[in-house]
Amino acid sequence: MNASNKALHGLPKRLVNDALLDETAAIKASDAAAQANIPLAQYLVEQQILSAYQVASTTAQEFGVPLFDLNSLDIDSCPKKIVDTKLLQKHLALPLSIRSNRLQIGVVDPTNHHTINDIRFQVGTSVEAIVVEYDKLRTLLDQYIQHNEEDIGASLGTLEDAQLDSIDVDSAGGTGNDQAITADEDDAPIVRFVNKLLLDAIKRGSSDIHFEPYEHSYRVRFRTDGILEEVAKPPINLGGRLAARLKVMSRMDISERRMPQDGRIKMRLSERRAIDFRVNSLPTQYGEKIVLRILDPTSAQMGIDALGYEEDQKEAYLRTLNQPQGMILVTGPTGSGKTVSLYTGLNILNTPERNLSTAEDPIEINLEGINQVGMNAKVGLTFSEALRAFLRQDPDIIMVGEIRDLETAEISIKAAQTGHLVLSTLHTNSAPETLTRLLNMGVPAFNVATSVSLIIAQRLARRLCKFCKEPAKDIPENILVDEGFETIDMPLQEVQLHHAVGCNKCANGYKGRVGIYEVLEVTPNVSKLIMEGGNSLEIGDKAKLEGFRTLRQSALKKAAEGIISLEETNRITRD
Repeated sequence: MNASNKALHGLPKRLVNDALLDETAAIKASDAAAQANIPLAQYLVEQQILSAYQVASTTAQEFGVPLFDLNSLDIDSCPKKIVDTKLLQKHLALPLSIRSNRLQIGVVDPTNHHTINDIRFQVGTSVEAIVVEYDKLRTLLDQYIQHNEEDIGASLGTLEDAQLDSIDVDSAGGTGNDQAITADEDDAPIVRFVNKLLLDAIKRGSSDIHFEPYEHSYRVRFRTDGILEEVAKPPINLGGRLAARLKVMSRMDISERRMPQDGRIKMRLSERRAIDFRVNSLPTQYGEKIVLRILDPTSAQMGIDALGYEEDQKEAYLRTLNQPQGMILVTGPTGSGKTVSLYTGLNILNTPERNLSTAEDPIEINLEGINQVGMNAKVGLTFSEALRAFLRQDPDIIMVGEIRDLETAEISIKAAQTGHLVLSTLHTNSAPETLTRLLNMGVPAFNVATSVSLIIAQRLARRLCKFCKEPAKDIPENILVDEGFETIDMPLQEVQLHHAVGCNKCANGYKGRVGIYEVLEVTPNVSKLIMEGGNSLEIGDKAKLEGFRTLRQSALKKAAEGIISLEETNRITRD
């Protein structure tokens, strides 16, 4: 055995003995890992010298430590808030379970006693190292930390008033080198008040914040689960200072009070979690009204199963997403969840082999791997201009924020007819009306019939609180018939409606929202009817024969399943 081999010990020696590495490569990798101050296992995987499984299994055999497959781990079963997340990130460790006052942690290097000792010191119990694969550990650790931060209310509830001054708030459009925005000492109360309102809105799960000046009063309202609620009435003389603060935060021109303006704010809640706000100012009779839309990037990554589609509706959406060309249109009023539906589809399509481009006004959620273009009317960058540019950018999938005019519609349809998948939104009340809206804009019937593949009309309904909802025993069968429950393919005796009650875990009996959808596939029969000049009623009737469910029917089905109330059904849908 030569000198170089004698220098090897532990894992490097085992890798050489198992013929996974030669001596020179093992020594070189060990030195490089030591220089970078990272575990050898991590270095070997990151440099693609060996697979994560090869390294992990060899490590387990060499040191007699169990090997655990993280694919079989339910992240929700991991012990929460037992080890500081910064410590876990520092040492690359994941709490797996607690058994008999013994904490099991997943690591790539079980010989790192510093890691074991640091965690043992914090938790005050014995710690057992379990070998896991590096790549799976990285993914699961990110998910674990995100889960720990999911309850933003809990993490923000510990903030002291003094800390409200120093929250990291900057312009979302900044370069990344911008310093956090600060204010003069005189403005400190305004800074604290605004920061507290933003945090309170995030904790409540609100979607919008309204700052509204009137002649004799000023009020702040939150939109939570689709319903506006007044939360503060600051003195009217503070209205100008509140507007100025919000405009400074969002990089607007504070001297311009006569024209509407748009801006963005990024609030960093932790190292791994940031919330974006889309800000708009509107000059009113008594001052500037400012509305903030809260944009949580995680909402676009929930997955299609979390949106509330029925199984056949989900399959239709996924089936159309997998087509190489065509057009998918999502329709509904403001705040109905169109953006999340589109972004969910884009996330499914966002793979390395596809080129995705979006034209948005404005860009709502930043997505890695997608070329997002914000519209700028001042320089002539409109949806139609962006689309023309996209077609010269070798695209596979194109997303247009909204089809507003004939020009944009024509270019979008041209793209859908020439081997591209196009996703967009349109403002109509139902899916069949979307087709006639395109015809009324001036798009030829032939182009509509051959390019549009799927139309999704949607609303958001408040979800009943699962902790306090009560079965409704006071609704007679004739009322169920009058409401239309006989049309949802469910026997009336199986329909179980619930009432909203209210408890300390919800707002008036409701918690969160669920999507209500009607999904219209443009089948050959529907296409034929479009070509023949059929109106929306005729198109709807034809689609119903092929299994199409209206928004009303989808909402009634959700009510029959106890997900939403009958009152909520009638609020968002009307026959």
